[in-house]
Amino acid sequence: MRFLTFADESGLPALGVLRGGNILDLNKWLGDRSPVRWTLVTLIAASADQPDVYLGLIDSLHSVFDDELSSRGLLIPMDKATLYAPIPFPRCNVICLGLNYSDHAAESKRARGEQAQVDRPDYPNFFTKSTGAVNGPYSDIPFDPEVSTQIDWEGELAFVIGKQGRNIALDDAMSHVFGYLIVNDVTARDMQRRYAGQFFKGKSLDGSCPMGPYLVTADEIPNVHNLDIEVRVNGEVKQQGNTGAMLFTIPEIIQELSVGMTLQPGDIISTGTPSGVGFARNPPQFLKPGDVVECSITSLGTLRNRVKQVSERYSTSR
Repeated sequence: MRFLTFADESGLPALGVLRGGNILDLNKWLGDRSPVRWTLVTLIAASADQPDVYLGLIDSLHSVFDDELSSRGLLIPMDKATLYAPIPFPRCNVICLGLNYSDHAAESKRARGEQAQVDRPDYPNFFTKSTGAVNGPYSDIPFDPEVSTQIDWEGELAFVIGKQGRNIALDDAMSHVFGYLIVNDVTARDMQRRYAGQFFKGKSLDGSCPMGPYLVTADEIPNVHNLDIEVRVNGEVKQQGNTGAMLFTIPEIIQELSVGMTLQPGDIISTGTPSGVGFARNPPQFLKPGDVVECSITSLGTLRNRVKQVSERYSTSR
């Protein structure tokens, strides 16, 4: 299934599921059967704690026809909806991996004037992006020249934890994945260098984490380590890669990350980017107001975000 979060009639985030070219409003569909307003995080948690709730929802959707849903006003045309990030308000920072593709690690070294030899490190390079960075799949990326003039793109596969776990064994790791989505790990390169090489500030500007457009459940992706990634700026291809080139696979990421640290349903983990980022090009290239960035991954859709100059503190449509 493909879950998403959209703006309801009052502009509030509402949980939906993609059904053809339409969005089915799940809260309206559940109606009197559910006393709570569902979000994607509460649904993910329920699917872990009470699997019958999730399975019952799927079964109920399979048993009803589009004509009936449309007559009841439960279907919204996708092209008329405003989408938020599938999880617009994560419970914790978005967890990310740096330099998880050897070609990106090599281009980064070359850009710094170092030898481009890259060996698989002993451990993954983890960092986080603030929850305030989360942005919608089609929302504007803010550009404030007084903050940064070196805004870069990084298209990435991300996965969402579905089942709580700590010290998770490698063989059990994939059972903790609920689904997958796309992340653009937008980065202010000048700020990234400014803070002694720490990634957090340069990765956490408001609106610098577009994600979505929907969350695809794990059962629909038979081989997550063979998905093509492509990033385009104004239609020009900048990045092309495949998730099979990750230095640390998703099971390895989960195993290492969960050592002494409990992963919770709804946690978002982004797995790194392949080569082709702007700062490593010769000469370097950065985003500017008016640019349109598109990030696509096989079976997961496309993010499409315009860079927009702002003159005051940005309040993102998440």
